[in-house]
Amino acid sequence: MRRTPSLWTLAIVLAVFPTAGCLLRTRPVEETYSKTPLKESKQAGLIDAINEQAQKIQSLKATVDIDTSAGGAKKGQVTDYKEIRGYVLARKPQMLHMIGLLPIVRTTAFDMVSNGEEFKLWIPPKNRFVVGRNEVQTYNVDEPMENLRPQDIYEALLIRHIDSEHEIAVLENGFEILHDAKGHRVLQADYELVVIRKSVQGWKLSRKIVFSRTDLQPHRQYIYDEQGNLITDARYADYKEYDGVSFASRIEIFRPQEEYDIKLNMLKLEINKPLRDDQFALEQPPGADVVHLDKPQSSAVTPPPQAENHP
Repeated sequence: MRRTPSLWTLAIVLAVFPTAGCLLRTRPVEETYSKTPLKESKQAGLIDAINEQAQKIQSLKATVDIDTSAGGAKKGQVTDYKEIRGYVLARKPQMLHMIGLLPIVRTTAFDMVSNGEEFKLWIPPKNRFVVGRNEVQTYNVDEPMENLRPQDIYEALLIRHIDSEHEIAVLENGFEILHDAKGHRVLQADYELVVIRKSVQGWKLSRKIVFSRTDLQPHRQYIYDEQGNLITDARYADYKEYDGVSFASRIEIFRPQEEYDIKLNMLKLEINKPLRDDQFALEQPPGADVVHLDKPQSSAVTPPPQAENHP
């Protein structure tokens, strides 16, 4: 039987293999597996944990240190803002009020509220007051602060329950990449709940909640829009007990579309304290440039009234 050229090539390689050590190269692997003891859970247990936590927390009041950066590939550069003091109020179903103060002088850097349907954002250094409905999205590369949305902070801050009527959660056994003290990459098993939500157009990818196997707490949450685009990448770390509830004391919220990143470090946190409606109110300051995001951009800015000249 005639041998094909490929078989002859294979035969030659096998013949010289013992003496052709130069054909092989052994190198160390770049990743190792974590030796940390890991906890186990089932899909139902993880879903119950998310829903129980969501039920426990009805409101929160926090004093935080805020680190912010804005920019990326779209802007061509990244600007880091100095750590500022901030205050956050949140009350279910979807109300949030967040204030950031400028360093040293402690005057207001930004003030924003949302009632779940509409939001208001006051930026004193720019003298701009931005208003609009929550679903209106605009990406202003030149004014990154105007991309802040209180509802985005709220959704990352308080992980929503998994609605069995409209959502399906599927468990995936995955791995997260950590780094040891020497900077080497370490693979550690995790649990990932992939949440699919039913919409008018059909089933859509809604969220992915990643649980650490060291404590079975959510350590990351990916949130997607209706088209399956990643809109929020939230990280949770250093869980502590606050008023009998375990809550992350460090939360990082990255918004890839708007290219901004916010890190919240909890200095003081109170859970389920009564919060009044007027604590979620924000009035338009006199003389502010008002930006209406619900209007066409050409007419979105309402300049402050000019003084009249009288003879």
